[in-house]
Amino acid sequence: MDRLRRGRRTARRRHEVTGLARSDASAAAIEAKGARVRRGDLDDLDGIRRGADDAEAVVHLANKHDWADLAASNAAERAAVQTIGDALAGSGRPFLLASGVAALAQGRPAAEHDASPFHGPDSPRGGTENLGLEFVDRGVHTVSLRFAPSVHGARDHGFIAVLAAIARQKGVSGYPGDGTNRWSAVHRHDAARLVTLGLQKAPAGSRLHVVAEEGVATREIAQAIGRAFDLPVAPIAPDDVPGHFGWIGAFFAMDMSATSTVTRELLGWTPTGPTLVEDIDAGAYSTQ
Repeated sequence: MDRLRRGRRTARRRHEVTGLARSDASAAAIEAKGARVRRGDLDDLDGIRRGADDAEAVVHLANKHDWADLAASNAAERAAVQTIGDALAGSGRPFLLASGVAALAQGRPAAEHDASPFHGPDSPRGGTENLGLEFVDRGVHTVSLRFAPSVHGARDHGFIAVLAAIARQKGVSGYPGDGTNRWSAVHRHDAARLVTLGLQKAPAGSRLHVVAEEGVATREIAQAIGRAFDLPVAPIAPDDVPGHFGWIGAFFAMDMSATSTVTRELLGWTPTGPTLVEDIDAGAYSTQ
């Protein structure tokens, strides 16, 4: 959660950040970056409500990512967004929430104008993008942050780290089918800068694409992982994808390409970080 403090007119605008931490390690990491800590988790709705009440702006990026119980993850996500929205209703304060680019378009890269097809508590992420945007009519300055499936860089423990671990375990860096489906990507530093710009400049109701590369073929991703760990690279037949990759197989087999043209023009954002393949080749995932 971010608390936006207005300083003197002659001073640069500053952000006083309060981060929600569920563990001692997370709390220490937040404090090390100069931010304040609020202890709790996504199930602590009273704590989330108090945090939102105290904040001048809220940035919600958390998700349980419990792949063994997606229903529980979706329910927790929806409850948190509902709680934050209710707390901010009528205030005009910014509320930025994380979403994604999956299933927004077919046969082409997803664009900012594509509406999310996910509605209701039983949909992916509990349908929270649409839920959050509904709060615009209730006086909340909601902005959707649609992140690329790979937000990459050192200390990334997301999808690419999982794929690298599977490759090492299996002894082969695989890709689904012919490997032509694509994943959009963004370096984490570029993503952080876009979130800050979105907080400062994005109009209410905006859908921002946190995307630097429109699409990287899954075959190229697998080849880079293979180089990083000196492993053979091989296609995985569609019927074998679930068994080989586990829960991430369904995502790795999807095309999740997306553009960010509108976002760049709106915010004046130009990504400058390394590409996904450059990060893998440079060893960003080799020490995890």
